[in-house]
Amino acid sequence: MIRPEIPFNNLPLLPPDRQKLETLPVLRQVSKTAAAIGELKGLANTLPNPSILLNAVVLKEATASSEIENIITTQDKLYQALSSKGLEADPATKEVLRYREALLAGYSLLSERGFLNTNAIVKIQQVLEENSAGIRRLPGTALKNAATGTTIYTPPDDHDTILLLMRNLEEYLHSDDDISPFIQLAVQHYQFESIHPFYDGNGRTGRIMNVLFLIMKGLLDKPVLYLSKFVIENKVDYYRLLQEVRTRENWEEWVLYMAKAVEVTALETIGKISQINDLFYWTVEKVKQEKPKVYSKDLLELLFVQPYCRIEIVMDQLGVSRPTASRYLNELAGTGILETRQVWKETFFIHQALFNVLRE
Repeated sequence: MIRPEIPFNNLPLLPPDRQKLETLPVLRQVSKTAAAIGELKGLANTLPNPSILLNAVVLKEATASSEIENIITTQDKLYQALSSKGLEADPATKEVLRYREALLAGYSLLSERGFLNTNAIVKIQQVLEENSAGIRRLPGTALKNAATGTTIYTPPDDHDTILLLMRNLEEYLHSDDDISPFIQLAVQHYQFESIHPFYDGNGRTGRIMNVLFLIMKGLLDKPVLYLSKFVIENKVDYYRLLQEVRTRENWEEWVLYMAKAVEVTALETIGKISQINDLFYWTVEKVKQEKPKVYSKDLLELLFVQPYCRIEIVMDQLGVSRPTASRYLNELAGTGILETRQVWKETFFIHQALFNVLRE
């Protein structure tokens, strides 16, 4: 791809100068990142049910990505809201659940089409923000320092320019250069956040794009990478390095940051998979020994997918009667595997040991 030398609000078209991206430190880090993500992709398929990790990671990513935007809720509230039709979630919980919905909608679109384009990105943002404003048409958008109110960066504000930049980003997402996809990940994330194409939801939409990009490149099968935790723990560096690419073309440190984020997160998720597998097989043996008449692999998988479970969920998923579903859950509660909790009119059967693993 030939890079036209046409700046827009100091935002050049992609790709950047390759020599600034493929430095020796970057190539060393990319090698470690590739090894970690390869191991994660393989181990994710060893779980008894892939939905166990998918549900947990998507909720954690939704919670953390929203927290970056100062939208705060808890894992308890999220699982309660997902497991119940009767409980009314608070506004913050609803907003985080919309992030989950937007991420899964993006994953579905990518699975159907095999590519990410501007229309798909707009649809993700529409689900996230529950509006159809689309790409910005009005000027006046500026990124400010939250503490001082000082303008840090003014994104492009001409609608046609934004569309041109988005088309260029789309081309870059699907370019067949031999450059590492982990370098491309860092470049596309910087460019999207700098284009800032929407009135609201740019940060969260950009973080959804990160994991979808890795899936599109065949590096993951499902969105099981929880990158927002790394951003929260290194938030000052995240915003500093974004700005330094704009002001100093400091691509090396930015690419190193993003590649390290993927490596660290992949290794943490590998550890989580091991914990889930160990707990699952321990639970299987405990139920076989103490409640052999209740044992069912389908039932136990369901309790790992739904750590906050209700009688109605067991009835629906396993096709059993209410008395049977109630007996299953109450007998497992009697072994200590499940704990019961009354929330308003709902009774939840909580797999507390699993929940503790998932929320760490």
